[in-house]
Amino acid sequence: MRDALAGRAALIAGASQGLGREIALAFARAGASVAICARDASALEETRAAVAEIAGSDRVIAKTCDVSKPDDVDAYVRAAIAAFPHLDILVNSAGIYGPMGAIEDTDWTAWVRAIEIDLFGAVLLSRAVVPHLKQRGAGKIVQLSGGGATSPMPRLTAYAAAKAAVVRFAESLALELAPHAIDVNCIAPGALNTRMLDEVLNAGPDAVGADFYARAVKQKEQGGAGLERGAALAVFLASSASDGITGRLISAVWDPWEDLPARREELAKSDIYALRRIVPGDRGRTWGDRK
Repeated sequence: MRDALAGRAALIAGASQGLGREIALAFARAGASVAICARDASALEETRAAVAEIAGSDRVIAKTCDVSKPDDVDAYVRAAIAAFPHLDILVNSAGIYGPMGAIEDTDWTAWVRAIEIDLFGAVLLSRAVVPHLKQRGAGKIVQLSGGGATSPMPRLTAYAAAKAAVVRFAESLALELAPHAIDVNCIAPGALNTRMLDEVLNAGPDAVGADFYARAVKQKEQGGAGLERGAALAVFLASSASDGITGRLISAVWDPWEDLPARREELAKSDIYALRRIVPGDRGRTWGDRK
């Protein structure tokens, strides 16, 4: 989708490495200006320089920011809007696994810290940028929410709880912002070979469980899902091609998202790609029917 974001500007949080960095580069190639942030100043500068090589230094700014801290987030958003008054996109890729292990054994402070970054960060970034998007009369918000949102993750309970909450927050925010033509969606990027996978491998089977560890080893050996697919979906959801597609959790790897514009109305009238309670009738059972 070259030039799909020409004339647009985006905040991209968690852009110093992994998928966040890949999204920043993809946005630059698609024509966007980007304001990137992360906690690691050195890694963030490397991303800024890489984006500048693609887009030019006038189309990228970088600012260190802890997305769990309201003052940091407010300062980052103010700096982004000052640099790019036409800013109309937020992408939040900031996240951590948090503590790994049985719930009764995990460090409570670390558990709460994961919630602060993974969930509160998503909310704080949205709160800070929404007034600007409302003023502009349109916008896009894209949150990263992986397997923790759709499947139980024993021994990684903080991450799983936060990512599920991010999806329900995005679904709710999508309805709240629909009158303002602001689309809100989540991306499930697939199993990526990033630092988070290395953290699982370093933690070992005793911490994360034998099954999860075995899957991580296999993923490491086979390469996992490519970063490019998740970044391409982020470009799509930030572009005008996805206008009106909102309140969804879309898999970069498994879902036919390139075809969704043709199914826009059908999608809007359904609960496809949404978090919903499964009742017996959904699985061909009758024992849950009311008499």
